[in-house]
Amino acid sequence: MPTYSLKAILSTFAKSNGTKRTIFNQAPIGGISSKSVILFFLAMPFIEYALIFNPYVFNALGIAQCIILYIVLLSIVMISVFLISWQIKRSVIKKITPSWKNYFDKIDINMLLSSGTTPYSQFFDYYTKALIENKSEEELHHYLLDAFKKMEEENKELIEAMIKDNKFN
Repeated sequence: MPTYSLKAILSTFAKSNGTKRTIFNQAPIGGISSKSVILFFLAMPFIEYALIFNPYVFNALGIAQCIILYIVLLSIVMISVFLISWQIKRSVIKKITPSWKNYFDKIDINMLLSSGTTPYSQFFDYYTKALIENKSEEELHHYLLDAFKKMEEENKELIEAMIKDNKFN
C-alpha cells in the first residue's frame, strides 16, 4: 500500500476551499477525477434520451411506451448514481485509511465524514482556516493535531457518551 501525503488524503474528500465533497475525488490517489464522474452523471439522462427517443426505437414502441421506458430507466439511472457514488466513497476510504492512520492514529476518518453529530463535526472549519493560511505539509499535520485536541475538549461530553454506549454494546 502506498503512503499518501496528508494533502492528497484531504483533497480526496474536501474541495480546494475546504468544504466537504459530495462525490469523492480519486485523482490524488491515482484514480478517476470527481469532475469526470460528475460529467458522466450529468450526461446519463441525455444518453438515455438519445437511446430511447431515436427514430428507430420511437417508431417501434410509440410515444406512451417510450415515455414510460424513459421514466423507468431514469429511476434506474438515479439508483446507479447513488451506488456508484457509494462505491467511490467506500473505495477512497479503503485506500486512504492506512495512510490516515499514519498521521492520526486515534481519529476515525468516518467520524470526520459523517453527516451526523460527531466530536469532529467542525473539522472542515479548521481545515478551511489551514488552507487560507497556506500551511506546509508538516505545519498542516501539527495544526490538525491541535484542532483535533480542541474539538475533543469542546465535545468531551459527547465522547464520554460514545464511550459509555460502546461499553453497553
